[in-house]
Amino acid sequence: MPDGSPLRRPELVIFDCDGVLVDSERLSHEVLQAMLAEHGLSLTLAQTFERFMGSSSERCRDRVADLLGPAMPDDFMRRFGVRSVEAFAGSLLPVPGVAAVLDALASPFCVASNGPHEKMRFTLGHTGLLPRFEGRLFSADDVSRPKPAPDLFLHAAQTLGAAPQGCVVVEDSPTGVAAARAAGMTVFGYAAMGQGATLRAAGAAAVFDRMSELLPWVCGAAAG
Repeated sequence: MPDGSPLRRPELVIFDCDGVLVDSERLSHEVLQAMLAEHGLSLTLAQTFERFMGSSSERCRDRVADLLGPAMPDDFMRRFGVRSVEAFAGSLLPVPGVAAVLDALASPFCVASNGPHEKMRFTLGHTGLLPRFEGRLFSADDVSRPKPAPDLFLHAAQTLGAAPQGCVVVEDSPTGVAAARAAGMTVFGYAAMGQGATLRAAGAAAVFDRMSELLPWVCGAAAG
């Protein structure tokens, strides 16, 4: 639980997309792991998560370039996108329990992702969640600096008329936790892949590994 202070109903709940709304993190990292291996770099899946989880497309490309050097093909990221979409089309599902959380929310909610709008629309559409977020999708493409800078979360809050201190963010990466903290927002860490210690170290107010555990923290009493 958070620090024991009375919970208030958030003005806005901001969800990350990959790994929080749609169960895509493992799929995309398995694709990336395989592609790196094809170019002579063997990483465990845990090492791939550690290096790339929560990264923007630009930062992911830069990190691949650092790892592969001149061996990185010019079309690596394009092919990664194509192969990820193929993996999503075959296996992508909503995160277990997230639909029930969205149904239970009395507060407005939105999605804010380091991924591009096109990717969000595909993954949310493929899993049936897109209608819940129409008009409330925010991407790092919308701001000058992606997470871990606070710009994306602040942009979402300003657009939807919420004060940063009244926002709750749900994240699954240290990058996202750092961005929410920098924005002055309360952040809860979803640790379904065992990254709880990392999320706590990044500053998450609480960590959980089942979506049902989130409900008491985002459905608090209205301020009175």
